[in-house]
This record gives sequence, structure tokens and C-alpha cells, in this order.
Amino acid sequence: MVGSAPQARGWLLLEHPGPWPVDAVAGSGIEPQVLQPLRQAAAAAGARILLVRRPGRPPRDAPRRWIMTRPGGPTVAGRWREDRDLRAAAAALAGAPTTGSIPVPSDALILVCAHGMHDACCAIRGRPVAAALAEHYPDRVWECSHVGGDRFAPNVVLLPDGFYYGNLDPDTAVETVRQHLAGAVAAHWLRGMATFVPPVQAAAAAAYERLGPLGPGAVTVETVDQVGPHDGHGSETTVVLRAGAAGRIQVQVLAVRRPVAQLTCRAARETPATEYQVVSFVPLLGG
Repeated sequence: MVGSAPQARGWLLLEHPGPWPVDAVAGSGIEPQVLQPLRQAAAAAGARILLVRRPGRPPRDAPRRWIMTRPGGPTVAGRWREDRDLRAAAAALAGAPTTGSIPVPSDALILVCAHGMHDACCAIRGRPVAAALAEHYPDRVWECSHVGGDRFAPNVVLLPDGFYYGNLDPDTAVETVRQHLAGAVAAHWLRGMATFVPPVQAAAAAAYERLGPLGPGAVTVETVDQVGPHDGHGSETTVVLRAGAAGRIQVQVLAVRRPVAQLTCRAARETPATEYQVVSFVPLLGG
């Protein structure tokens, strides 16, 4: 599953009680004249829009929030009762000052995909994980719409870091999140980091696995050299990383097409997937 985190430079979370159709955002019921500019603003910012709700089905008439967050940037939030209130969220995506914003805790946001209409596995496996995490972090945990990688459900996303973890259960999810928030990435469950392209995610994940424990910001990318189709089958990528006290590491990653398989519970047919294999991991002198 390494290298499977969907890329994004930010996230806009819209509190929405559901039900969520297969395409949650398009089917959210938000007026087109509001939703279209919102999606355009998100695309321009490289941000992903997700619907969120608290575990346990809060009342449908409870006040709703929107939250915009990005790595290294401020987290901004506001309330919305009517669709037109989301114009403030579009302004936040564009970096403009917003009026009527509400305080946002500086703590990390914890998302658990529980989008059953998109794939039943996400709801069946995700909701128990969300409930377990909510017992420990009640103000930080949200169930969310499709985040990608249904076959790795339950999926947990830590924001604003953009770290994706998969194949969890309630116990491993609680421990993985505890380690992450304490400054140690749990490499065994790591899918990748949304700020990197897939082969670079695989290179960074190798550093977390082989050199850890390392904090979420401990691995940085210096150079990327790719030969072959962009991130696809047959491409070879050479990544130079800097990984904490270990210094500079050169990692070579090969993209390999896996045999066709049913990738999700909902899949109507078998399809292939790309796997990113680390074929070389070499410390560089003078790092």
C-alpha cells in the first residue's frame, strides 16, 4: 500500500450529516451556484473537499462547520447553515481574509473514512476505528467521505500533516495515532504522505521504516529524478532524502504493475494496481 496516498496541498472539510451518495460532494445537496465556485477554488489551491461528521450520528440540525487546513499553513474554520455561507470557505481556499471565522484548535485533525455508499468496507471497518479513536480524541476525530484506497480500509488521515495510514483495526489505529501525535511515524501502517508524488512517498516511507522512529517532519526531499512514464508502470525514480540525524539518503524506486485483482468490495471487475518497490537505499557520504 506504500505510495498510495492521493496527492493534495490542502483540504476543505464540510460538516455534513449525510446520507452521502457515491459521489459525496456532488450529491451533497449544496446549491450548484455555490458548489461550482467552491470546487474551482479547491482545484486552484490543490485542495481536496471532503464531507465530515462526528462519530455516533449527531443531530441533523446541529450547527455545521467548514474547516480549511494545509501543511505549514493556518487552519481556518467557519460555520454554515445556508449554502451561501460556504462562500467564506471559497475565500479561505484562495487565501483571502474571511469574516465570521471561528477558533480552531491547533491540534491535529483525525479523519477516518466511513463512506459506506462508496464502498461498504469503509463503513464496516472504518466506523469501529472512528469510535475507538473518538474515545481518546473526542474533539479531533471525524468520519469522512472517500479518501481513496478503499482496499486498505480502515483508512486514517492525519491533518494538516497529510499522512495516510491503512489496514488498521481499532487497537492499531489508536496506537498509530498516539505515536504520530507523539512525534513517531508508525511505518508499518503508513500508506504515504499527500504532499509527495507516489514514488517519493515510497522512498520516504522506506526511510521511516529503516531509520525510525522519526517524526512526521523528519524526512525531507532534496532531489527527484524520474525515468519512464510519470509515476506509472516501469518508471524508475531516484530520490535524495534528508532523514534526521541519518543525513542524506539516495533511494531508488521501481514502479511495478501488479496482477489484476478485485481492489475494493464494490468493484465490478478486476483491475491492476501499481506497486512502488524500493530497490536501493544508500546513505550518501558527506550527508
